[in-house]
Amino acid sequence: MSDNHVEQTGFFSLFTTLPNLSRQESHTSAAAPPTQTTLDVKSDQSDDEKEQPDERGRYVDEGDGVEYLNGEPIISTGSDVSRFVVDVRDDGDDPMTIRSLFLGTIWAGLAAALYQIYVFKPVQMHVSSVFLLLIVYTSGQLWATLLPRQSWVEGTRWERYGWIIQLINPGKFTIKEHVVSTLIASTAAYGSASVSNFAVQRLYYDTNVGPLTAVFATFSTAMFGYGLCGILRPLTVYPSEMVYWGNLPTVSIFQSLHFDTSTNSRRLKLFWIVFGAIFAYEVVPAYMFPLLGGFSVFCLASQGASTRTRNDFTNIFGGAQANEGLGILSLCFDWQYIGSAFLSRPIQQQANTWVGYAFCYVAILGIYYSNTWASKSFPMLSTSIFSSNGSIYQQSAVFDQHFNLNETALDEVGLPSLTGSNAWNNLVANLAIGGLIAHVVLFWRQPAIDAIRQARAGDQPDPHFQAMKRYKEAPTWWYLILMGLAFLAGLVVCIKGETTLPWWSFIVALLLGSFITPFSTILYARMGTGISTNQLFKMVAGAANPGRPVGNLYFSMWSHDVVSQSIGLAGDLKMGQYLKVPPRVMFITQIWGALLGAVINYVVMVSIVTAQREILLSPTGSNVWSGQVVQSLNSQAVTWSMAKQVYGLSGAYYMIPFALVIGIFPTTIQYFLCKRWKTIGGVKTDSILLPIIFMYSGYLYAGVNSTTTTIIATGVTSQLWLRRYHPVWYRKYNYILGGAMDGGAQVMIFLLSFAVFGASGKERPFPKWAGNPARGRVDYCNGNGALG
Repeated sequence: MSDNHVEQTGFFSLFTTLPNLSRQESHTSAAAPPTQTTLDVKSDQSDDEKEQPDERGRYVDEGDGVEYLNGEPIISTGSDVSRFVVDVRDDGDDPMTIRSLFLGTIWAGLAAALYQIYVFKPVQMHVSSVFLLLIVYTSGQLWATLLPRQSWVEGTRWERYGWIIQLINPGKFTIKEHVVSTLIASTAAYGSASVSNFAVQRLYYDTNVGPLTAVFATFSTAMFGYGLCGILRPLTVYPSEMVYWGNLPTVSIFQSLHFDTSTNSRRLKLFWIVFGAIFAYEVVPAYMFPLLGGFSVFCLASQGASTRTRNDFTNIFGGAQANEGLGILSLCFDWQYIGSAFLSRPIQQQANTWVGYAFCYVAILGIYYSNTWASKSFPMLSTSIFSSNGSIYQQSAVFDQHFNLNETALDEVGLPSLTGSNAWNNLVANLAIGGLIAHVVLFWRQPAIDAIRQARAGDQPDPHFQAMKRYKEAPTWWYLILMGLAFLAGLVVCIKGETTLPWWSFIVALLLGSFITPFSTILYARMGTGISTNQLFKMVAGAANPGRPVGNLYFSMWSHDVVSQSIGLAGDLKMGQYLKVPPRVMFITQIWGALLGAVINYVVMVSIVTAQREILLSPTGSNVWSGQVVQSLNSQAVTWSMAKQVYGLSGAYYMIPFALVIGIFPTTIQYFLCKRWKTIGGVKTDSILLPIIFMYSGYLYAGVNSTTTTIIATGVTSQLWLRRYHPVWYRKYNYILGGAMDGGAQVMIFLLSFAVFGASGKERPFPKWAGNPARGRVDYCNGNGALG
């Protein structure tokens, strides 16, 4: 059997399910090249060696320990994914070509710009990796088909230049070229916390960070996280259980496009038809008819109600605009705010988020209407900070020109206050962090120990890891040098830049981020989602650097980016392992993509902040622009710089830091319950992910919230109906459909942002009509009278 061409049965089944979700699709093997031998994993035992199926068609193969339903393996573990979902085939093609680098660089520009635009949108969306891989694939195919080839000049006077033509167009656009180009673009779309910090300084501290500081800071934050990611590979990348479930649709489409070309024309035809349709349609809800962004029957029916009723309805059912309301039962028809993530996330994972949403509705409404934390003195939803009288807090009055706290001025101005929803979000974020650490230590301790042992012994059993042994590994000292350079760049920024962060605190930030990274990455790798740990970094920053909000920003920037960059880049390394991209090529690819992204993020940020300064500073924003991300960063930096006064035992929010420890206990109780009862009421006790439930219990504290009902319906339609009753269509087209819809919507938003939304200066609003009312909320939740 050839090492380069090993195919496992059923790799076309595109599974992102978590434990005990059965594959209903039939196995369909890729068309193998003539020299390829097909390995049928299920044929190792004869029929009489297998346990006979029960009345439901379920049996366990005693030979390999895999449970089957109607002849199909139930995907329960990462090992099942490696064996049955992802093909181990490796054609040995060259990944690093002029074509792959050029296409990756070009599309990285679009991806990074889209990411940065969405930082200033009411809903933060990620650039679809499926869209990027399909746009890169189309570009690569056109390149291979239309550009001259070496064979065209053979036997002519131009033959001596054939090698140049071969470099430019090496022929068929291969899977590894495709992967490299896509990863450059997707890495650029990760974003950098440093760029958001620079936006905060421009908006709230009238400080325009110098180019040298910006370059050194972005390099430091991106590269230190990547270096740490490389060090942690044996724990977070190599083992089979480190799946990164969100990558499976992308991996499967890569292999489908290149290993089974018979249906490519239909896939691409669907992609471009849907892309064009959504591209054209997105103009309607985003620009011409914004009522479609949050259609609420309750708000439309309340036009003649009393002012109090209309206000209550706005809080409960409104959600088409930033910080308007909780959007309960609102319907959203604007795909830019829905996204394709719910077409691929396992239904079990989505169910945990639904529980979180339910708690969030109850908690935020309960906090506001009970006036907890004096909530009624402020908007129900906002990430801004306020004075006790409800006005925007004048933070410039309590900090001197060097951004240090003036205690005398603070006594005169008073302490800042948070909205009840913002305080609740901070509290549950700490609960989630405590739960995360407890969950990893209690539930996944032994697999982590095994992974470290296997790495030391060199006997990691994952078949994809074993297949990668034919390539030279990127040595650990490469990553150590990268971390060293990043450390030196950050040290220069601390000493020479306007950060107010002492050098020793910079080191503490890196150490703290390095400590949290394995916990966050393991959760993300095993469950396909993560939790925000930025709250912890703000807390430590406030304790280490009291009275220094800008220093707090930079402390959390370094510690947070260590975590976020490590997670994103570890997922890419896993994709490289699945698709057999040489580790040294991955090293270069990810560094280049991260640097490209940082530069483009910075340029787009400056343009938007300059043009939309006033609305970004507004506590509510609009249905087009919102400063909620930078407002939240600044609010936390300011309040945690006054940690003793605001979060101490005598402060209003003393429970928030305590929640970090409290969050450990529910997960600990769950662990012991799991030891005693595997299922309760038909629910597997270890399928409950408390850190995720905690996080989503505060998820609706700001932004556009009219999407919740629609995204739940999207997930149910895809993962319960389409997947179960139309498995063949689901397998072939589900992820391509999502990528096309994301791509069409996001490209149109990119164009609208600069053409009519004022990202580059002049704004050109659409004429007012019933679907775009001249006053009040676009969803009529405040009873603006336009329908009367």
